[in-house]
Amino acid sequence: MMQKPVFTGNNLPQRHQAEQGFYGLGIAPKILDILARIKFKVPTPIQLKAIPLAIEGKDVIGIAQTGTGKTHAFAIPMVQRLARMQGVGLVLAPTRELALQIDEAFRGLTPSFGMKTACLIGGAPMEGQIQALDKNPRIVIATPGRLLDHISRWKFLPEEVSMFVLDEADRMLDMGFAPQITKIIHALPKNRQTMLFSATIPKEIMEIAAKHMKLPVSVEIAPSGTTAEHVTQELFIVKREAKPRLLSKLLAQYHGSVLLFSRTKHNARKIMLSIRNMGYSAAEMHSNRSLAQRREALDGFKSGRYKVLVATDIAARGIDVTGIELVVNYDLPEDAENYVHRIGRTARAGHKGHAISFATPDQRSDVKDIEKIIRSTLPLSKHPGIAHEEFVQPGHEAPRRNPRHFQSQRRNKFRRF
Repeated sequence: MMQKPVFTGNNLPQRHQAEQGFYGLGIAPKILDILARIKFKVPTPIQLKAIPLAIEGKDVIGIAQTGTGKTHAFAIPMVQRLARMQGVGLVLAPTRELALQIDEAFRGLTPSFGMKTACLIGGAPMEGQIQALDKNPRIVIATPGRLLDHISRWKFLPEEVSMFVLDEADRMLDMGFAPQITKIIHALPKNRQTMLFSATIPKEIMEIAAKHMKLPVSVEIAPSGTTAEHVTQELFIVKREAKPRLLSKLLAQYHGSVLLFSRTKHNARKIMLSIRNMGYSAAEMHSNRSLAQRREALDGFKSGRYKVLVATDIAARGIDVTGIELVVNYDLPEDAENYVHRIGRTARAGHKGHAISFATPDQRSDVKDIEKIIRSTLPLSKHPGIAHEEFVQPGHEAPRRNPRHFQSQRRNKFRRF
């Protein structure tokens, strides 16, 4: 019989705990010293709730929006538990970039414990990864396909796993990794601790929890589809041919770093070249770029060498860049749920941020789908620097059938579509 997950929540007095920082969460003094050294002072809500449960060895389902500190919510307990028990910690991530980011987070915690990590991702040479596995790492971070490659070569032994984390689980399912995930889970020991982290919780996640977790405790920081707390949003309904002019005005207005999303990789390149022609430094990041090119683009964006990073949804999750001032949805996402993940790249870890979306007059249903997910209406704007006729005007999208219809239109200062 399928075991159903138990969702008990967590009733920790959050405000009191947050005031005490990471003390009182069951974290070992040695790790507290490391956190103080890397200037981690106040736990985020997901860390506050998930860390004590994970340290106790419970199976955990963590539901939280992007940019809320989920990586350390499982990294801290994993390092602490592995320091006093046998076995290997395995973290599965959907993208190369997220796997590298997780590996970087672990490397900030592990040296004091003499633990090694290995990062197994596609697009990188197998030889270096085999050498890393030969050094008996205690923590392995991997993308599903590359992990299965190493398992098939007997370079990674899944039966040694004592702690397992499935990060960005909903994204993995969206990317078609369900068969690989199932194959990996079936190869793991049944007597293990499992933690699952996700921004949303579709029924497929519930099925994974029911089949493969032992009485998991659910900790939910915000309802599924909730946007980052400090992000403000804005919508421009604009003709397709006016998008470059509007973008030029916005780039002149915002002086910080800008993450811009394109729906396709071909359009991403066109937009990137257009931005460079405007006189701004820009890089592109999508599946047509090699791993080395994507890392160079991301590192250049982090360091300020590039003002604008133009990306497809490959960068919508798992890219942890502090201080992104503006996210621009130059194209609305194909999947409305990705809107939340895109704009979650700004306003991270308590910082403020802004998100601007461009919609063409024929994208009424796309905007409605986004508003249904975020459970609010996107504020509509016009830019004073763009010619009046470039925006959708009241009455352009529907004939005025009668005087009553005309009066209802005049009452609306801006018609959305």
